[in-house]
Amino acid sequence: MSTKATPASAVDGESEVMASIDDAPDGERVVIADVTTDDAWLAMPLRDASSLSDWR
Repeated sequence: MSTKATPASAVDGESEVMASIDDAPDGERVVIADVTTDDAWLAMPLRDASSLSDWR
């Protein structure tokens, strides 16, 4: 996974971001990806992710 960040001003509005919960050998993981860009994703253990109610 690349560690390069793209400034918000450089985004052209044509991206599509999706999230999923995937099984992994070490437990479930949350994966968030921009499916319109190669290698633009991140993953974290589900136990470390905030719930929607935590964000409110």
